[in-house]
Amino acid sequence: MTQSENQASLLSTIDSPRDLRRIPTAQLDSLAEEIRTKLIDDVSKTGGHLGPNLGVVELTIALHRVFRSPSDTIVFDTGHQTYVHKLLTGRQDFSHLRQEGGISGYPSRKESIHDVVENSHASSSLSWVDGISREKARRGDPTWTIGVIGDGALTGGMAWEALNNIASDPKRRAIIVVNDNGRSYAPTIGAFARHLDLLRSSQNYEKALSWGKRTLMNFGEPGRATYGALHGLKTGLKDTLIPQAMFEDLGLKYLGPVNGHDIAAMEEIFNRARELHEPVLIHVMTQKGRGYTPAEEDIADRFHAVGKIHPETGLPIAPARFAWTSVFADEIRKIAHERTDIVGITAAMMLPVGLGPFKDDYPDRVVDVGIAEQHAVAAAAGMAFAGAHPVFAVYATFLNRAFDQILMDVGLHHCGVTFVLDRAGITGDDGASHNGMWDISMLNSVPGLRLAAPRDEATLREELREAVAVGDAPTVLRYPKGALSDPIVQLRREGGCDVLKDWDEKSALPRVCMVALGSMVPAALESATRLEEEGKASVRVVDPRWALPVPEALVSLAKGADLVLSIEDGLVDGGFGWSLRDLLSAHDETLGIRVVTAGIPKEFLDQASRASIVSTLGLDAEGLTATLMRELARK
Repeated sequence: MTQSENQASLLSTIDSPRDLRRIPTAQLDSLAEEIRTKLIDDVSKTGGHLGPNLGVVELTIALHRVFRSPSDTIVFDTGHQTYVHKLLTGRQDFSHLRQEGGISGYPSRKESIHDVVENSHASSSLSWVDGISREKARRGDPTWTIGVIGDGALTGGMAWEALNNIASDPKRRAIIVVNDNGRSYAPTIGAFARHLDLLRSSQNYEKALSWGKRTLMNFGEPGRATYGALHGLKTGLKDTLIPQAMFEDLGLKYLGPVNGHDIAAMEEIFNRARELHEPVLIHVMTQKGRGYTPAEEDIADRFHAVGKIHPETGLPIAPARFAWTSVFADEIRKIAHERTDIVGITAAMMLPVGLGPFKDDYPDRVVDVGIAEQHAVAAAAGMAFAGAHPVFAVYATFLNRAFDQILMDVGLHHCGVTFVLDRAGITGDDGASHNGMWDISMLNSVPGLRLAAPRDEATLREELREAVAVGDAPTVLRYPKGALSDPIVQLRREGGCDVLKDWDEKSALPRVCMVALGSMVPAALESATRLEEEGKASVRVVDPRWALPVPEALVSLAKGADLVLSIEDGLVDGGFGWSLRDLLSAHDETLGIRVVTAGIPKEFLDQASRASIVSTLGLDAEGLTATLMRELARK
């Protein structure tokens, strides 16, 4: 058997962590190399989170060799770095990664008993660790609970609330593994990141302690006594060689830093932690994108997430089309040149949300708060009070975390803050916790808040300018993931609403008024054309542009309709359609018009492509046509 054939056989022998523990230590580096090769080959075909997983290969191997999952509970923060974990727990078919019917890009309880937390929102893992380890302790369960969290996620305040609680019980069997690669998406920011930089450079402390132990232990009992006395001075020594050992100040035993690509060193430090029988924080230094030159040389995000790429070069197989995010990036940069009060805010996602060009031009006017959405929103209220107009660009799903601050800090105080929600609506591939489908229903309860949903490039630019012109209330702009829709020009504008297609006043066919939000407009127009071609109805299609509060102009535009259909890529319950129905039922001229609401049901959606989910929910042209024909037949 050749060396390459021998290497190729290693991963195939692993169906569970028990199999991993049987592999000789001398072969572990070969296994790590094989895993990296598989990750590059497989993810290049499907797309996915490549850089984070290349960085945790040895770390994950060491974890599963030392700890006994699932008895020992391993919780991964965010979860996008669990591809290696999946490979070592019996899931090696990545051919449909992040696709309908394939394995998830995040932990999934449906897939394995080794997966615990499916939520892909950062900084929550340590609260799970606190809760699991607390209940284990109450029940007398001696197994360990291990949380793997990146230094980026530790910029979130929730992680520190959990650390405080974990450290309060010195007998808790909890281990926090800090995967320190200096990045979340981009380089980690803030005072905590600077502290970790200092800890990374603290090798003198470990070398001094190791030398002292080796030397003094060679002198028998006197030497051991001397070492014990000096070890009692550990805190003082550490304060000399490391600026503020804050983790031990919290009550957590601190071990490290350790090379996250040295399996033997990590196994040793994990075994040391197990012997302590107390909460331990292990500081592991890793390199995001390790072993893949295109990722290592990608300064922006080390191939954090990629589409389909050529594995040899890392270049995309198909060039990306001009996206919604790119339009926002261009327009907010232009607005910033015109208005000195415009300030950008991001929660550790400068480039993904399009604030990079703004930051390039005005470094002091774009603030990265780390993974701290609650803080971002409350800080935005403070900025608005002091005279700025903050623009917080964030993935729609992550805004959920800051609802209280939107309501009580921004809304209550009538602050002029604009929220730009990228990846709003159905995203699909990344599963339930990444769909940005909650925002309309959630924000509908905030008094005075205005929400717009652009349908194309021109309306995005226009509505962004309208949003930042509001100085006494929160405004929201939402748009989907991916490429832009083709330009759609209105026939006319009435009361702020765009009429995109009109019914024939002379037609004897039933009249249908379709009111479609943002990315739903193209499907509505196609459905309207089908209905008219089949002689089923005469259709008016309206884009309200500003969906919240529901424009009063929709009353006159719906007048005379036999049926109104609202279409949104958000929750039906409490969403735009429900508010439209309430509006029409409150006016005599539209009272009695039947309103049908199309949108997303109140459930967590399984992973699939956006197109597949839209079709399944009946929100594509074919589904909308079928809904209307069914409703018209009821008359």
